[in-house]
Amino acid sequence: MDREKRHWEHIPKINHDLLAPLLGTHWTYFLLVAALACLVVAGAGAWTYQVQTGIGQTNMHPPIFWAVYIASFIFWVGASHSGTFISGVLRLTKAEWRRPVTRIAELMTFISCVIATLFVFFHLGRVWRWYYLIPYPNQREMWPNFRSPLMWDATAVFTYATASTIYLYLPLIPDFALLRERIGGWRKPLYRVLSLGWTGTQNQWQVLETALRIITPLIVMVMVSVHSIVGWDFGVSLVPAWHSTIFAPYFVVGAVHSGVGLVAIGLYVLRKIYRLEDYIGPEHFDKIGKLLLVTTMSLAYLYFAELLTIWYASIPDHMWVVDALLTGPFAVPFWFMATCIYIIPLVTLTNPTFRRWPLGIMIVGVLINIGMYIERVLILVPPLSYPRLPFNWGSYFPSWVEMTIIAGSLALAILLYALAVKVVPVISIWEEKEGLVHGSRHGK
Repeated sequence: MDREKRHWEHIPKINHDLLAPLLGTHWTYFLLVAALACLVVAGAGAWTYQVQTGIGQTNMHPPIFWAVYIASFIFWVGASHSGTFISGVLRLTKAEWRRPVTRIAELMTFISCVIATLFVFFHLGRVWRWYYLIPYPNQREMWPNFRSPLMWDATAVFTYATASTIYLYLPLIPDFALLRERIGGWRKPLYRVLSLGWTGTQNQWQVLETALRIITPLIVMVMVSVHSIVGWDFGVSLVPAWHSTIFAPYFVVGAVHSGVGLVAIGLYVLRKIYRLEDYIGPEHFDKIGKLLLVTTMSLAYLYFAELLTIWYASIPDHMWVVDALLTGPFAVPFWFMATCIYIIPLVTLTNPTFRRWPLGIMIVGVLINIGMYIERVLILVPPLSYPRLPFNWGSYFPSWVEMTIIAGSLALAILLYALAVKVVPVISIWEEKEGLVHGSRHGK
């Protein structure tokens, strides 16, 4: 009983610590927001210029019509899998260590879906005709092309964004009710609406738990199907080095790899800024490190299987692409990518001491995401640069318009996250309390 009493005494401390980021704001926060807003404005200006003057302001040209915009779309859709995998899979397995991690990952999912959707519009030349991506009946009897990968992506992202928004919102309801009572000003009416009249009755908790049990396996299945569709964008084509059945699982594992790396970055940054060491400890980074090690080995196997199949068949059209990657003009980014997402994680994460070093795990997460972005670009550009007819070979490097839009989109993602932590708790308060009570009942 004394142990349980001590655990209950920690509940006010949980409220204080996890509400602190919403109640106090340092001047450096406003400086960060202002800097990010400037980058976002620059990106919006570059996109406006591209819309006004035409898609020719990019360096896309025959035969390269998919480039960094589509690569960024694939990357951000993959990054959105962070919350689904970390939160969904760990909820299904009832892993206790998930409690401080789920909200951080779920916010990343929602924001990444928003950024990925924007890149669909960036890629369109006549963006004002975006509605042709949607399969809807109309009076003109003009239907979109159901065989278009862009339509598949629009359907997949819309489904995933809807499901992940619901998945983010449901566990927030009890915390919104707490914020409704603790925070005043302009946010109080917002929390009153968002809390949906939550009072914490036993019936409400049962409904919430039932809803989470239903949506959790569904969101995991949606995660796998969505990124499989992104992989099929390439696998169903006849472009050299794309026509492969392994793309769907390869893209799913790669998405989880980059997503877990993003979670590692978010855990370290939020832990450092808001002094959450009592909630996010070395054991959480150790678990994240183990997950990264598993995804590293899985991705390495799939990538090796893909290259081995091409090499063994020795089809000239495909070998031109492989030679360009291994020893040709794309060799430097290829080997840098391999070092970031395979070699460094395998060397470092196999060391138990390193896995409990928060800064080290964060650095590995940064390198993995840099490498995964380069890998997405290398999936696109080399195969399109070496089509079957050699006289049609080309080269590509992004223009200043493309690079400005990419920088602006990254700044927008960070800005949205920075704003979100001032509206919702970055760690689920009710889940922390639940874990505290659960631990006291089991004598932990």
